[in-house]
Amino acid sequence: MSVIPFRKKGLPEVGELVIARIDKVFEYGAYATLLEYEAQEAFIPWSEVSTRYVKDIRDVLKEGRVVVGKVIRVDKKVPKVQVDISIKRVLEGEKRIKILRWKRLQRAQKIVELAAKNIKKNLNDTYSEVWSKLEKDIDPMSILEQCILEGPEVLIRKGIPGYWSTAICEEAKKHISIKMVKIRAIMKIASYKSDGIERIKKILTSIYNIELPQNTKIYVYTIGSPRYRIEIMAPHYKDAEKIFNHVNIMLHNLVKELEIDQFEIEREEIEKGG
Repeated sequence: MSVIPFRKKGLPEVGELVIARIDKVFEYGAYATLLEYEAQEAFIPWSEVSTRYVKDIRDVLKEGRVVVGKVIRVDKKVPKVQVDISIKRVLEGEKRIKILRWKRLQRAQKIVELAAKNIKKNLNDTYSEVWSKLEKDIDPMSILEQCILEGPEVLIRKGIPGYWSTAICEEAKKHISIKMVKIRAIMKIASYKSDGIERIKKILTSIYNIELPQNTKIYVYTIGSPRYRIEIMAPHYKDAEKIFNHVNIMLHNLVKELEIDQFEIEREEIEKGG
């Protein structure tokens, strides 16, 4: 894992999860560099290396290895600040989430760094004009993903200048592929009245007339009368779910209004689409 170009200033807080690279291993513990913080070293006591008995600490820790640690002590006494971290107190679920966020942070910073090179900006300017604003978000990568969907205005609203926002969005498009969430449902609909076909057409047409949020889509396919498939695609599950619930309520109201003889709607699987 490479070191990120824009690192946090100051010190981590007790209880915070951190990414650390092991630098030196001794019998009594190990020293590591906190990769998210500027020039900050941390100590891992021997007793905080593993939940199981370890005869030789080098069987668990090796120089150059990157680990997830939990901050257990921050001593701000001068002249040397001491930060202690624990590996054994990090739950497996916490570790997975932290590593995922770390990888996304690296990707986001790389995209911003490449955009800076494209417009011939140095890292100091990049930090003050861009990253200092993006790092306020828990997941800067999500802002860049949103930028692809909605345009540079997403970054401009964060206080980032327009020329920067355009350059970053253009670079983000080269490196980020947005996966769409797809919700599907099977609809059975039948009308035995003389104008039953027209009534069914009104219901199917009403689905396409729904006003959808940006970057969402809805399709209706005929599987074979009286069965139809509805597909809803959106960048996020909550958006797709919201649209489906709206469609479901609207259809039931319309079915009642048009006196449709048979109507059922049943959800299928949720999946990631292209």
